[in-house]
Amino acid sequence: MSWKEPIFIAEVVSIKGSCSAGHKVGDVFEINTHKTGGICGWCYHDLFPTLMTLAMGGVIPWRQKQDEFTYECPDRHNLVTFKITVKR
Repeated sequence: MSWKEPIFIAEVVSIKGSCSAGHKVGDVFEINTHKTGGICGWCYHDLFPTLMTLAMGGVIPWRQKQDEFTYECPDRHNLVTFKITVKR
């Protein structure tokens, strides 16, 4: 039995301030635990543990939906918010 890693879609839904990586509202990235898809390294580093948990079938207890959630960039002064969904 072979395992197929899920792909996640990360869409920029809002920006408060100015994103130093140049992300804009509406940008879409295909990411997984092996491919950053061009998303900012700071964001990817912070998001990676959640991606790994979900990719391996785990759950995040405080999330109501496991296949869709929002993620906020670690730069609180220039906050970029992403909607993360599992690609079907």
